[in-house]
Amino acid sequence: MSTTTVTKSPVGAPGPDAAPARRAPVDEGRIGLRGNLRHIGALARRNALQIKQDPESMFDAVLMPIIFILLFVYVFGGAIAGKGNNEAYVNYVTPGLMAMMGMNIAMAVGVGINDDFKKGVMDRFRTMPIARSSVLIAKIVVEVGRMLIATAILLGMGFLLGMEIHTSVFHLLAAIGLSMVFGASLMWIFILLGLTLKTAQAVQGMAMLVLMPLQFGSSIFAPPTSMPGWLKAFTDYNPLSNLADAARNLINGGPVADSVWMTLGWALAITVVTAPLAVTKFRNKT
Repeated sequence: MSTTTVTKSPVGAPGPDAAPARRAPVDEGRIGLRGNLRHIGALARRNALQIKQDPESMFDAVLMPIIFILLFVYVFGGAIAGKGNNEAYVNYVTPGLMAMMGMNIAMAVGVGINDDFKKGVMDRFRTMPIARSSVLIAKIVVEVGRMLIATAILLGMGFLLGMEIHTSVFHLLAAIGLSMVFGASLMWIFILLGLTLKTAQAVQGMAMLVLMPLQFGSSIFAPPTSMPGWLKAFTDYNPLSNLADAARNLINGGPVADSVWMTLGWALAITVVTAPLAVTKFRNKT
């Protein structure tokens, strides 16, 4: 008869069948700036490679600016600017559509974040020894790149339809940069929605409720002078109107100080409020 020797584990030590201990949350303050930047770069590269493997995810950034500018110029241009004045309307609406591109791509960020959680991708990231904010910032970095592509296509179509720069290339670049800054701030709102709502459909539906009044109750498509008083008051404080007016005056000429500072103020306020909430929600989401 054989005998079996049983070895007792030390008191407090896990047995052989014990579940592996869960990794403790990473203290972002201990990682340091260089480590955070390295993590953001690696995650941004991962997101970019994901787009390369799925080119269809770029359809919205490539086709949306073409469809929008053709639609608004040839459907509404004659009614707003007068028959035969489509070229004048191109110079009006194209800078405004730069603001619209930012909002639509920002909406896609929230839907993508929600979908990544459903697939378990974000849970895998949260078990890694990386700063939680780096996951979200890397997402924004790649989406800003998509926004740049959409803006470049929009401007290219605008030039084909007769748009002209009445200031300088530097002012055009400033308008593009301002649109990128404001668009990046909007992404934090939609990331927070993506982390809060249960389904991607709910995120998209809530985003449309936000997008529609802001886009059409603004100076993007038509001057607010013909609007009723209550709508004009809303338009004056609409951040999309500030961005559209700033980009329009930077490209066509005109006073820019008030609208530029208002746009930057909105971008800063949105980021300061929503970015910490989004990171906290990402860290604690179950």
